[in-house]
Amino acid sequence: MPHATTRDDVRIYFEEAGQGTPIIFLHEFAADHTNWEPQMRYFSRGHRCITYSARGYTPSDVPEGEVYSYTHFYTDALAVLDHLRIERAHLVGLSMGAYSSLQIGLNAPQRALSMTLAGVGSGSEIENLEAWRKQCRANAEQFKTLGSAEVAKVTREAPSRIPFLVKDPRGHADFYAALGRHDSKGSARTMRGFQGGRPSIYTMTDAIKHASTPALIICGDEDDPCVGPSLFLKQHLPAAGLAMFPKSGHVLNLEEPALFNESVERFVTLVEAGRWPVRDPRSLAPH
Repeated sequence: MPHATTRDDVRIYFEEAGQGTPIIFLHEFAADHTNWEPQMRYFSRGHRCITYSARGYTPSDVPEGEVYSYTHFYTDALAVLDHLRIERAHLVGLSMGAYSSLQIGLNAPQRALSMTLAGVGSGSEIENLEAWRKQCRANAEQFKTLGSAEVAKVTREAPSRIPFLVKDPRGHADFYAALGRHDSKGSARTMRGFQGGRPSIYTMTDAIKHASTPALIICGDEDDPCVGPSLFLKQHLPAAGLAMFPKSGHVLNLEEPALFNESVERFVTLVEAGRWPVRDPRSLAPH
């Protein structure tokens, strides 16, 4: 079973397919490496595609201790690239994976050819930050005491997940059946450490303004917690474009796979052709 080893000796399971310029896919909290299958099949026709399960998500290791910070998660993606001897790749992330992709763009921009940030930024509102963190701690306790199967039953009809249910009941059922099989200890630790401990993107304005990595921000217009952060990133990232998917929620790559693939493919093609420019800094200045 292929795996990369992180700097703190955690084994990260990965899969790859195709040849060409690398694309690495970073999954959301409720997903794992398998949820990128539609993109792996599509993009591997012209690119070397890599997907992996984050720490805490089997068949990757589920380590004990306080080793689930946002820093651990974005450096784990770099560990996978290091293992495969890939210097630079296109980063495609959803939600938790989008946050990690952004962190690579901010902290290791030399590793990113581009970054697709889909469903990014939930829990960033400063005025609600403490309530968000309290809720994450409560959610972590649910995973610990009830187990993943019971938590999946409770969360499958969250507002931002309803569009997926309406459009694709079969896909929605498969998604939450998979969540129900997640390692409950890994999910609890990730919820507490990453989800409940990561800094708000609104506190990173200066760093974001200096991040020139080409960026595509994708947001569903019914994914309320991510609309504001997506607009914020569009405003401040110098080389960002924004795609808003109509009548769409959070699980964008599965809810609208054709539209998602088309949008990312166009973006990657333009980046590789050198036709995704950085905006003039004067356009970012307050009026």
